Amino acid sequence: MDNNNRDEVHNCVIKPRVNPQRRREKVYIGCGAGFGGDRPLAALKFLQRVKELNYLVLECLAERTLADRYQVMVSGGDGYDSRSVSSVDQFFRLDACALAFGCGKKNLHNYQHGLDPPGAQEKVLEIASNLGLSITVAVVLEVALENSGLGSSTKKSYIMEGGKSTYLGAAPIVECLEKYQPDVIITSRVADAALFLGPMGWNWDDTNQLAHGCLAGHLLECGCQLTGGYFMHPGDKYRDMSFQHLLDLSLPFAEVGFDGKVYLGKAEGSGGVLNFSTCAEQLLYEIGDPAAYITPDVVIDVREVSFQSLSRNKVLCTGAKASADSVPDKLLQVVPKWFQDCGWKGWGEISYGGYECVKRAKAAEFLVRSWMEEIIPGISNRILSYVIGLDSLKAARNDYDTSLWNASADIRLRMDGLFEQKEQAVQFSKEFTALYTNGPAGGGGISTGHKKDIILEKKLVRREHVFWRTGVKHNKKMNSNNQKVSIKEDLLENHALQEPVLLPMAQDHQSDFLSSDIDIFPAPSGQKIPLYSVAHGRTGDKGNDLNISIIPHFPPDIERLKIVITPELVKEVVSTLLNTSSFPDSDAIDKRDKWVAEHVKIKIYEVKGIHSLNILVQNILDGGVNCSRRIDRHGKTISDLILCQKVVLPP
Repeated sequence: MDNNNRDEVHNCVIKPRVNPQRRREKVYIGCGAGFGGDRPLAALKFLQRVKELNYLVLECLAERTLADRYQVMVSGGDGYDSRSVSSVDQFFRLDACALAFGCGKKNLHNYQHGLDPPGAQEKVLEIASNLGLSITVAVVLEVALENSGLGSSTKKSYIMEGGKSTYLGAAPIVECLEKYQPDVIITSRVADAALFLGPMGWNWDDTNQLAHGCLAGHLLECGCQLTGGYFMHPGDKYRDMSFQHLLDLSLPFAEVGFDGKVYLGKAEGSGGVLNFSTCAEQLLYEIGDPAAYITPDVVIDVREVSFQSLSRNKVLCTGAKASADSVPDKLLQVVPKWFQDCGWKGWGEISYGGYECVKRAKAAEFLVRSWMEEIIPGISNRILSYVIGLDSLKAARNDYDTSLWNASADIRLRMDGLFEQKEQAVQFSKEFTALYTNGPAGGGGISTGHKKDIILEKKLVRREHVFWRTGVKHNKKMNSNNQKVSIKEDLLENHALQEPVLLPMAQDHQSDFLSSDIDIFPAPSGQKIPLYSVAHGRTGDKGNDLNISIIPHFPPDIERLKIVITPELVKEVVSTLLNTSSFPDSDAIDKRDKWVAEHVKIKIYEVKGIHSLNILVQNILDGGVNCSRRIDRHGKTISDLILCQKVVLPP
């Protein structure tokens, strides 16, 4: 094997490329994974069905992934997610199948793999060798340059101090493609959209083409969320589809022309849906200000973006452009705060059923809080509680019926605390377990636990202070044609990619779903109606902020929605997320409302190209996914709770 090229280190200052080579007039690039827990089998089926693909991207790093991996690594474990790397075996089996059948390899796989890309590189090469594949694997690393005190000499390290990481742009991927022509690129932290931008071949001053390319990456990055996943909704005629249709989702791909034209697609004959509505939801997902969606390579203005369905499997995307300040001079860096207060989480759950089960849960909560206060005065304000099956999502409807409390007959109390010391989290678990002998009647199924939690601090770093390098390794050539035959037989016998066996359903919907086939009309005025009958949407999180989209089924209804969707309405709904108990008294509510008035900020943006609203709620997620005590750390369920609100539209 060749050694990694470790000599050239670059900073992130954007430098125009000299005579960039256009690799293709059109690039076909697909998403094989939208997060580390995505389904490898779906990607294998995708590769079988979409023969045009030139590149496949697997986006596997979430916000806290690197910090978690750093903890494992300093404890002697792998600096990459071995579960994710093991799925590479399944992807390479398809490449091996192509070779065995004489088809040749056709896809470059681009993976994000944590703190130790060289470690993942070795594992990928080992897997390929075992399958008889000859491959080239490149790596992209963020590196630290430290002055060694010997003149201009520096010490290079790819394990960033404390597990910090910076969102890199597409430049390192471009270098890998041009310098090594690899089969696989494995990266450390790279911005999601940039993973897709690298193969497109534009220069760094082609800002409007870059805007379209980054937009394509943003639309693809969450995988099947673009093609019907996280969209299907029984009871909503615009979003309903059969279970079988949802089972046969296709991952998405984009056809991107060198002129910047973008077509989105899914596999012919697949289930799911790709249309204006699915594209609009993904467009607004976690973007914040639509006039300035910031990526490391270009700042994008998506306010005039629109979508035109050309067929059931193809959508034209138009209207993206670079913002006035088209290139950010700073990059986002995430720094784990290992020794900051509130670093230990303790939790407990217990179930109650039958008559007055909610009141028994209330008694149990009172006892655990009181026991903790006896030992550590003032600790109760670090504890959050909720009742699963009643109010665990915390957001309330504006027509909420309190009689539902009396109707509940199967609930589960959960209490979460975020503490300064491990001993406090352990004590909390012990006190909760004492409900078995000291709590109200009929409680069962207690589970408790504690763990170290990581708080991530975000900051902006100037581009010239962020460094990266690339490297490459190769494995040995395939041994013989006999090896090809054995791979082929193994695939056919043990790893054949067959259509799933569908279980019979008692009731089914139309198997050929397309919401554009449904007649749409203006929503009625002058009467109280649920918002979901007027619009759909999705929520996403960025740190401690919540992003909510409101997309009307009948586009002209946006003018009336702009009147009724106000910061006051949104604040009324989301303020209950900050309740620390299912049973707040008046003092707790007053304290909550004062905090909301001081800290929670709401901005509502209009996105004219898709006739929609994008709502940004700041400081509402209990510190964000990394340390939140809520059952829904990301706030993903809030979209439907918003859509359940009753509104009266004007004429």
